[in-house]
Amino acid sequence: MPSQKALVRRPSPRLAEGIVTHIEREPVDAGLAVAQWEAYTEVLRAHGWETLEVEPADDCPDSVFVEDTVVVFRNVALITRPGAESRRAETAGVEEAVARLGCSVNWVWEPGTLDGGDILKIGDTVYVGRGGRTNGAGVQQLRAVFEPLGARVVAVPVSKVLHLKSAVTALPDGTVIGHEPLVDNPSLFPRFLPVPEESGAHVVLLGRGKLLMAASAPKTAELFADLGYEPVPVDISEFEKLEGCVTCLSVRLRELYR
Repeated sequence: MPSQKALVRRPSPRLAEGIVTHIEREPVDAGLAVAQWEAYTEVLRAHGWETLEVEPADDCPDSVFVEDTVVVFRNVALITRPGAESRRAETAGVEEAVARLGCSVNWVWEPGTLDGGDILKIGDTVYVGRGGRTNGAGVQQLRAVFEPLGARVVAVPVSKVLHLKSAVTALPDGTVIGHEPLVDNPSLFPRFLPVPEESGAHVVLLGRGKLLMAASAPKTAELFADLGYEPVPVDISEFEKLEGCVTCLSVRLRELYR
């Protein structure tokens, strides 16, 4: 049976100092952020996911965005080299966590940079956003690790948002969704569905047609419901102030066979 495990990491007390690139900085309520994070992890557990807490990295303000630190394909983990130098200390705890799960561990090396938020997996196709945080050498190293395992790696440009998955994610049937003004080239995807709200572009597939998504995208939730899916909204307003979304708060491990 495929796994339903999710790596998560408790917010740092320094969360409000997190990096902001494409939006204006707003005050972040660290206490509310912890409550929202706890509610997010509870939703995962309520839908059959086993949450595994990575050791906190309290000195790393952005460490709650755990998805950026590792990419997993089948049983192979690629520890990233984040494009923001201040985030590179976040990877050590994640490396330990995936090693304990029995993953084969690989690393992105200098001069490569790669953020996990730039990776969108749809079946065996791995889209990688080439932009502010992920460079060409990082894309090449991703190919070298995952193509021998059967992955088809497709590089796509990202210039309008922080990460590829800040712009697009995918529905269970593989349709890519995104808020069109923020997607560099929608025609690169075989099927693309525009959504009416920026935060509506981000979904986590919980299984059985249920979509974990931000509560800030009610019009998009209506659209998904009309398509036969079941939206499961969560309030992540404090993380949205730091360009975070529902995908970057966990690493979903669906292909770990033990």
